[in-house]
Amino acid sequence: MDEELLGKIKKLVLPKPDSHKGQNGRLLIVGGSHLFHAASLWSLTVASRIVDLVHYSSVPENNAIVHELKKEFRNGIVVPREDIEEYVKEDNCILIGPGMMRNEASQISNFKFQISNLVELEKITDEGIHTAALTNYLLRKHKSKQWVIDAGALQMLELENIPKNAILTPHHQEFETLKFRIQNSEFRISSQELKIEEQVMQFAKKHNCIMLLKGKEDIASNGDETRIIVGGNAGMTKGGTGDVLAGLIAALACKNDPWVSTLAGSFINKKAGDELYRKVGPFFNATDLANQIPATMKELT
Repeated sequence: MDEELLGKIKKLVLPKPDSHKGQNGRLLIVGGSHLFHAASLWSLTVASRIVDLVHYSSVPENNAIVHELKKEFRNGIVVPREDIEEYVKEDNCILIGPGMMRNEASQISNFKFQISNLVELEKITDEGIHTAALTNYLLRKHKSKQWVIDAGALQMLELENIPKNAILTPHHQEFETLKFRIQNSEFRISSQELKIEEQVMQFAKKHNCIMLLKGKEDIASNGDETRIIVGGNAGMTKGGTGDVLAGLIAALACKNDPWVSTLAGSFINKKAGDELYRKVGPFFNATDLANQIPATMKELT
C-alpha cells in the first residue's frame, strides 16, 4: 500500500459532526443525454454520499428520472439547463460530461460551435453539437471554478478552454483524441517518443491542468508530479465505473485540493473494486461499486 497516499487520504476534509447543511460541499453535475441515462446517475449516486448538496442538470428525460430517485440523495436539487449558471456560480465544484453525447466529426478536427447565452442551446437539435456548445460556453465563461471534465464533455472540449487546475479524466482512447487535437504539431511528434506517463505529464503541464489517465494502472499528473495508482480488477471494466470515479473525485474536490482529490479518488475507487472482488469476484457492476465506496472510505479514513 502507498503509505504516502494513504496519509493524504487520512487528511481529507470530510463531514464534521458539528457541521451544518451546505458546509460539507456543494456539487453540480451536468451530464446525461437522450441515449445515455445511467452514466450521470452513477456519478450522482456516489457524490451524494459525500457532499451535502448535489445539484443535477440533464436533459428533461433524465431530470424526470432523478425526480423519481430523489430518495437516493439527500438535499438534491434538479436544475433545468437554462438555470445552470446560477449553480455554477454558487457550487464548489462542477462535474461535466458523464453520459453526454459526442459528435464523431468533432473528434478529428478542432470543431468550434460557440454560443453567447444558454437560450441559444434551444436551437441546437444535434446532441453532440449541444454538448460542444454547452461545455465550451461554460468553461470559457467560468474559468475560475473547479471543474472535473469527463466523457462526452472531454471529447468535445476545445483545449484552449481548459481552466487552470481542471481535472480531466480520460481513458486511453480519449487521451489519444485530446493529443490529436493539439494544434502544435511539435507536441504531437515529441509525444510519440515519450512513455505514456511522460505524455500525461507533458499534457498536464502544457494545459496547466490535472490529468488522470484511467486504465489497469491509473496515471495522474499535475504537470510537475506524476503518480501511478495500481489496483483494480476485471470487474471494473464494466460500463459506469469511470462515471463512479468522476463523481467521487468531483465530490472530494468540493472541499479538498484538486490534486489530492484526484489521487485519493483513484486510490479509493480501485480499493473499493478490489474489496468487491474479494467478495464476489468480477461479478459486480457500477452500482455495486458506488455503494461500496462509502464503506471503503470509512475504512481508509
